[in-house]
Amino acid sequence: MLSLSKKLILTLVVLIAIVNIGYAQKTPKFKVIAFYTGKNDQAHVSYVHEANHWFPKMADKYGFSYDSTANWSNLNAAYLAKYQVVLFLDTRPEQAEQRAAFETYMKNGGAWMGFHFAAFALANSSYPQNWDWYHNEFLGSGQYGSNTWRPTSAVLRVNQKHPATKNLPSTFKSQPNEWYRWEKTLRQNKNIDILLAIDSTSFPLGTGPKAHEIWHSGYYPVVWSNKNYKMIYVNMGHNDMDYEHKYGKTTISLSQTFDNELQNKMIIDGLLWLGSSKKKK
Repeated sequence: MLSLSKKLILTLVVLIAIVNIGYAQKTPKFKVIAFYTGKNDQAHVSYVHEANHWFPKMADKYGFSYDSTANWSNLNAAYLAKYQVVLFLDTRPEQAEQRAAFETYMKNGGAWMGFHFAAFALANSSYPQNWDWYHNEFLGSGQYGSNTWRPTSAVLRVNQKHPATKNLPSTFKSQPNEWYRWEKTLRQNKNIDILLAIDSTSFPLGTGPKAHEIWHSGYYPVVWSNKNYKMIYVNMGHNDMDYEHKYGKTTISLSQTFDNELQNKMIIDGLLWLGSSKKKK
């Protein structure tokens, strides 16, 4: 028989263990902050709303935390220090101090995942190529070149050697998306690790109506990482919208970016890899 004192000690040990288990379950594995604008192009706005609904569910499921903000002035050293992973859902920072804070964050071992329009830059546009480190070194893509239209699904060829894609089949069909072509040839960049590219079975890709909006051949990376940083760029993030048949003032979404099990697997596996990677010293 256990003495009263031993019973009390045993009870205390059990209670401490229960408390520790509960605390461990509530402590996130890593913290994610998503920046977005959510004002331009209904397809991008639709995606942002969808992302801010989907990521919190994934955070609960996989044990990380997810916050989001449309206040780009939060892109500063003190704010970023609270987070292990940064997302750009639809745009990029425009102010010099915001850009400097993000560059420093990434060079000090921070992690990033960006979607679709977050990589866009074009001379003489509202988003000019005026950030060389980001577009030329970090992303490696340079300026925007062209795009397919309308948003369509594509068969994607998978590089299965990366943690974000190792659990995918060799090819899979994506959600509808507006696909981008870039100024620079990414596969000639030794620092770029291409994870997904348009498979040749997708051609012709796009429906027009303009002929140059339909791709018939070529090599088009759509998801890649830079070996010098903890980052993944994802070209997905443009929902298909019913621009032709609006109901009132609302443009109806015809597709959901996150309504695709394999595509979601890539995004989550990539995010978990970013969140678990050790920081550079």
